[in-house]
Amino acid sequence: MQQEKETHLTPIGYLLWFFGGLFGYHRFYYGRQLTGLLWMFTLGVFFIGWVVDAFLIPRMNQDANNQFKSGDTDYSVAWVLMLFLGVFGAHRFYMGKMGTGILYLLTFGLLGFGVLYDLFTLNGQVSERNGEAARSEPVPA
Repeated sequence: MQQEKETHLTPIGYLLWFFGGLFGYHRFYYGRQLTGLLWMFTLGVFFIGWVVDAFLIPRMNQDANNQFKSGDTDYSVAWVLMLFLGVFGAHRFYMGKMGTGILYLLTFGLLGFGVLYDLFTLNGQVSERNGEAARSEPVPA
């Protein structure tokens, strides 16, 4: 099912590929946690997979846009905030999760373990938040 609004953006995929791709960050962004984990422990499968991914990102982007729910909470903003300010909980504050945002801020992202958890679950968290927002909107008459 094609979404009316893009959930993931190709330029953001390339940004994450460039700054965190050897650790699989772009793969986590596109909802590919298993290969993201593989990239994390093998430095992008010994750099070769990282290079190949430069050509695969448009397809991964298209797949993610079909998989996740669009809404007011932007996946790309959440992921960029997590990449650069995740240990301070910026992505959590952005999603309106003030309690865990403060917890991350005071504990440096639960000493990094919380940020690691969010690598695997952030797409689901944003999708769930967008689904909640869609359910709470009034139905047009």
